[in-house]
Amino acid sequence: MSWKPVRSLSPRSVLPGLAVLLVLGAGAAAHANKPVPFGDRVDEPGVADASPVSAQSLATGNLELKVGPGLEAYDQTTGEHLWSYRREGATALHLAMAGESAVVVWDDGMITSVRPSDHAVRWHRAVPGLADWLRAVGEPGAETRSDTERRDTELERAAAALQPVTEPEPWVAVVTPALTMGFRDRDGDLRFNARPLAGCSYDPLRTVHTDNTVLVPRSCTGGNGAGHPLPGLITGFRLDAPNWLLNAGPNVLLHRLDGHRAAVDDGPIVGTRTFDTVQGALEPVCGTPAVVFEAVRPEGTCSKP
Repeated sequence: MSWKPVRSLSPRSVLPGLAVLLVLGAGAAAHANKPVPFGDRVDEPGVADASPVSAQSLATGNLELKVGPGLEAYDQTTGEHLWSYRREGATALHLAMAGESAVVVWDDGMITSVRPSDHAVRWHRAVPGLADWLRAVGEPGAETRSDTERRDTELERAAAALQPVTEPEPWVAVVTPALTMGFRDRDGDLRFNARPLAGCSYDPLRTVHTDNTVLVPRSCTGGNGAGHPLPGLITGFRLDAPNWLLNAGPNVLLHRLDGHRAAVDDGPIVGTRTFDTVQGALEPVCGTPAVVFEAVRPEGTCSKP
């Protein structure tokens, strides 16, 4: 039986093996240090600075959620700080509940849905133009505002932009002057996006929502083909039905009355009417020919003039 002596490895033969190990090690280190998508970070109690950006807080289940600079969760009973959710390089501005999900508006124009029960980040969606509108980029006087004024503007606009709806299932509309988008909460699916006509813009600060509809006014500075000014308009966005359009003046004001009704105040000439978001129409005014035998009709079927 023949045998061969153990062959010692020469320096040249050792190098390829070391190179492979170095490459594998570098790859593992790069993977370990790979940036988390969207900068997501969930910290245990006491790790993150929980100082709030705003005074906003919401109660859900046994938690109290606070905004700033991320999303902070506290035990409602004991006040114990349970967890912090942050995004690197972004600041949370506003929080709204869509069903059992907490939906957050960030100053970089991102919208995030978080499940508070286990602080799981469910989805992120970027809304074009949202960050610039929050920061009033390019608007007259924006450059001369103080830091406090800039932050107050961001907070006000973030609250107006995010419109949560619960029917037929939880979803959110995100409204900017140039774009309105609707996202279904269970999967973050984009259900619609809409832009106003050229020469017109949506007004998030006058927007309201009911349980099933988001009512968005628009104002216009342009005109139609005949040179006449374009009228104001209210668009009703729903998840399960076509959009509704309601003619209105350029300065119409909206106010939520209850889960399925909103007051439409169109000034001294038209007055205040009630819009039914289930029917998608204005309620008839009591005492008009449209309401026959109105004296014996059940309460709530018409609006007082």
